Amino acid sequence: MKSSGPGVGLRTREWRPADHGRLAVSEANPARVYNYLVGGKDNYLADYEQAQRFLGVAPEVRDTALSNRRFLHRAVRHLAANGISQFLDIGAGLPATPNVHEIAQAVNPRARVVYADNDPIVASHGQARLSVSGTTMVKADIRSPEDLLGHEELRRLLDPAQPVAILLTLVLDYIEDLANPVGIVRRLMDWAAPGSCLVLSHATGDFTLDTDRNWEVISFEDPVSLVARDHAGIMEFFTGLDLLAPGLVQLPSWRPGIGAESDPSRVWAYGGVARKP
Repeated sequence: MKSSGPGVGLRTREWRPADHGRLAVSEANPARVYNYLVGGKDNYLADYEQAQRFLGVAPEVRDTALSNRRFLHRAVRHLAANGISQFLDIGAGLPATPNVHEIAQAVNPRARVVYADNDPIVASHGQARLSVSGTTMVKADIRSPEDLLGHEELRRLLDPAQPVAILLTLVLDYIEDLANPVGIVRRLMDWAAPGSCLVLSHATGDFTLDTDRNWEVISFEDPVSLVARDHAGIMEFFTGLDLLAPGLVQLPSWRPGIGAESDPSRVWAYGGVARKP
């Protein structure tokens, strides 16, 4: 298993489109498994079965997914209420109501949102269901930030001379150190204007000390490790930025709102929001 920092590293697999990108519903897909875990409807039997295998080993996976979704909602709402009107949601995953544009536009009707994902299934769903006023969906890979930032749809909708919120929620976990994820985040923030914000959540092994579980069950078909970085490792993504209170904390502790929230001991992820000076 892949581990970074203290705690237990989790291993997953990166989905690659079978049959030249056509919809392969017989194979579990990470975006659809996540969609199932947060209560979405865009998933199939293979995704359900994979999710059940995950939950059989680590029921905390669902708590973490749900808490991540709530963190994203709170962060977007806060930023939209405090002057941010542009949002770039990278690794957006399948649409799940409420989506980022629905949250942001409820606060600021003029808010604009670009969703980006490298998964053709996600891109297809998004282009069909997220093409509403002030939003667009692009197929792009965070590991090629120049291609993403140069995409004509992104350039049409977002003005890099004005502050933008860059959303990276449970995304950098899939990028190993050799791919320089810190450098990728730095490039994105270099592109963004002063006053822009980074919204980031990341899986951690800091709270998963049970080494007796069969972690190998948590896998897809094609090998890519999910890097469960520790607190110090995740803090590196915020270098040069000003963290908003309460800092980099477990997801339920980031400006908790009204309503149910997961037990922090069952949430294996940190989250934080930072502003570019």
